[in-house]
Amino acid sequence: MQFKVPQFLEIEDKIFGPFTFREFVYLAGGAGLCFTIYKLLGLALSIIPILVVAGIALALTFYRPNNKPFLNMVESGFKYFTQSKLYIWKKEKNKKTHNQLQSTDKTSEKFGSRLSSSKLKDLAWSLNVLDLNKQKDNTQ
Repeated sequence: MQFKVPQFLEIEDKIFGPFTFREFVYLAGGAGLCFTIYKLLGLALSIIPILVVAGIALALTFYRPNNKPFLNMVESGFKYFTQSKLYIWKKEKNKKTHNQLQSTDKTSEKFGSRLSSSKLKDLAWSLNVLDLNKQKDNTQ
């Protein structure tokens, strides 16, 4: 038996010409608010508020950043500014204790800040000799 799987669930139906119901409400609400501001303040005082309201209404209707509605960006910005923020940092896994830092400072003073090849050979030779002596003591 075959079932029909619904497709294009995220696409809204176009109800008012080329606009969906939501887009139509944004445009009609913006136009109504602009008309109300014009009637209350007159033409000289209402130019800037009308431009702001019309810009917001047009952005809500037509602007889609990252192929998502502009309202999602406005909502995320509002949440960012109103909610408390939690700052998290990563702690270092291998923190050196004070004693370890002192011992590494002593060894760096003993061998110098850099080991030259001759110092390195001397150190390797002394380790080999010490290991040989330990092996001899263990066998006897």
